[in-house]
Amino acid sequence: MGLGDIMLDILKSIILGIIEGITEWLPISSTGHMILVDELIKLNQSKAFMDMFLVVIQLGAILAVVILFWNKLWPFHLKKTEVKPFFKSEKLSGFKRLCNDYIYVDRFILWFKILIASVPAAILGLMFDDQIDAMLTGDYRAYVVATALIVYGILFIIIESLNKKVKTEDLELLSFRNAFLIGVIQCLALVPGTSRSGSTILGAVLLGLSRTAAAEFSFFLSVPAMVGGSGIKVLQYFADGNTFSTEQIIILLIGMLTAFLVSVLAIKFLLSYIKKRDFKAFGYYRIILGIVVLAYFIIK
Repeated sequence: MGLGDIMLDILKSIILGIIEGITEWLPISSTGHMILVDELIKLNQSKAFMDMFLVVIQLGAILAVVILFWNKLWPFHLKKTEVKPFFKSEKLSGFKRLCNDYIYVDRFILWFKILIASVPAAILGLMFDDQIDAMLTGDYRAYVVATALIVYGILFIIIESLNKKVKTEDLELLSFRNAFLIGVIQCLALVPGTSRSGSTILGAVLLGLSRTAAAEFSFFLSVPAMVGGSGIKVLQYFADGNTFSTEQIIILLIGMLTAFLVSVLAIKFLLSYIKKRDFKAFGYYRIILGIVVLAYFIIK
């Protein structure tokens, strides 16, 4: 590759990072947008690298969640503070006293809920990985993505119109049962175009979570889902005999950095937006985007 080709690929990587950072957190399907953009902006790289790149770039977006919500996710503290004790008995062993002094119990419980919610999609993802990849190949993928965009856009509008009761404002009050049910609903996102954040937010709102709590749990749930998915893609990439060139490492890192920076802004925007508004606007946007995708591939 010449210097001009490399610089052009870097520019395209930045564009893809911007799209990933925006669409990963807003419930509008990052896959749907990436497929459209990939039709218009193609990196001068192998298909194997592109398939891996479009998944691993999500790690930049994940880093934004970790940094923005560090104080809500990190379960350890280094000195005694006013926190709920892990063990309430007055007679404590050395281990139990250590736990009381250094563990935020509410954050550990939150992580247990996140892990429980992650299990269904992890199992189904491993079982049907080949079938999911097949849905992302050829023009067939466009019709799958467009249908999912439109159907879930309609669901967003209907659910926001009918669902007025909020039972849970605080994630500490989210039951393990409901966490698991949200995880089951997250499995719908295995269909390209559904949107992982869209399915989990819809599920959480249906189960009585406030929009803010639903969005936050969706963000947290993305951490094991995306880290696991990215890890599997990288391992598959190397298992198939592929390697990274210096140019590919640069392209991947720039895409991830861009996704991280844009994700910080997108997450802050969404949390601010839903304090005063509902998700209907995203539903309308999904329907319009789905129609655009269909029209593009029919005319193509």
